[in-house]
Amino acid sequence: MAATLKKILPFILSLTGVVLFCFLTLRTGIHPILASLAKIGLNGFILLVISQLAVNILLGVAWKSSIPSISFLRLTFSRFVRDAAAACLPFSQLGGMLIGIRATTAGHPRHTTDGQPISWTEGVAANIIDITTEVLGQLAFIIIALLCLVGQADAGRFIWPLTVGITLLSIGMAGFIWTQQRSGNALQALARFLSKHISADWHDALTDNSEHFQTYIESLWDQPARIGLGAALHLLGWIGSALLTWLSLILLGAHCSFLNALAIEGAVCGIMSAGFLVPGALGVQEAGYVALGHLFGISADISLSISLLRRGRDIIIGVPVLLLWQFYEFRQLRRA
Repeated sequence: MAATLKKILPFILSLTGVVLFCFLTLRTGIHPILASLAKIGLNGFILLVISQLAVNILLGVAWKSSIPSISFLRLTFSRFVRDAAAACLPFSQLGGMLIGIRATTAGHPRHTTDGQPISWTEGVAANIIDITTEVLGQLAFIIIALLCLVGQADAGRFIWPLTVGITLLSIGMAGFIWTQQRSGNALQALARFLSKHISADWHDALTDNSEHFQTYIESLWDQPARIGLGAALHLLGWIGSALLTWLSLILLGAHCSFLNALAIEGAVCGIMSAGFLVPGALGVQEAGYVALGHLFGISADISLSISLLRRGRDIIIGVPVLLLWQFYEFRQLRRA
C-alpha cells in the first residue's frame, strides 16, 4: 500500500495543482487576465526576462562564493539547468535538484581549479551546500516579508501560519546543517538516496567514495565566511525576485509600494515552500499571489498575471537552457 501511494502521490499532487489553477483562472475570467497581460507589451516582457537573467547570474555568484573549487561558469550553468528543470519539466523541486547534480558533474576538467573532473560525490555536496545557503537566505527573506505584513489589515491569517512554518523550517535547517557537519552516516544515506534515482553507476561510485564525500562537505563548512557570504548573496537574490514582482505590478498598472511587493513575494515564497512537492508549484503559486494580492487591494486578474508572467519568463529562459544542456550532454556522449 505504501509503495502504491508513493507512486501515485506525484500524479495526485499534479492533478490537484491543475484543478486549483483552472479554478482560479475560470473564477477570475480569462478576458480580464488577457487584458492585464496586454498592458505589459513585448518591451515590458523583455525587460522582465533580462531582469530575471540578472537575478539568475547573481545566484551563480552566490554558489561560487561557497564552492571555490568549481568554476563560476560551471556552477552558474548548473544553476540555470536546475531551475529550468524545476520550472519547465513535470518534476518537483527534488527532481530539479537531481538534474542540477548531473549538470554539475558533466563537464570538462577545466571547470575545476585543480584540473580534475567533478566527481559525483562533489556534485552532490556542492548542490547540498547551495540549497542550504539558499534556504538560509530564504528564511531571512520571509522574516523581512513578515515584518512588512505587520500592521496590515487582515494580515493575521498569513502571519501566524508563516511564523509557524518559519519556526519549523528553521528547526529543520538547524538539524540539516548539524547533520552535514557532525553526522556523516545520515548525510551519506541522503546522498545515496539521490544517486538511486539517477544512475546505478553513480550510486556505486558514491558508495565507494562515501568517506571522500563527507570529507569534502566538511571542508566546505570549514570556511564559514564563504557559507555566510553565499547565504547573504542568496538573500539579495530573493530581494531581486521581490523587485521583479514590483516591476511587474508597475507594468500592469497597479499601485503598490516596493515594501508591499516584498511582503507579497516573501509570503508567496513561504507558501510555495510548503507545497514544494507539487510539480512546478502549479496552482500553489497562483493561489498565493491571489490571496496576498487581495490583502493589498490588488485585483485577482493582476495577481494571476504576475504569476503567469513569472511562469512565462521561466519558460523563455528555461527551454533554451534545457536544449543547450541536452546538446552539451550529446557532445559529451559522442566524445566518450
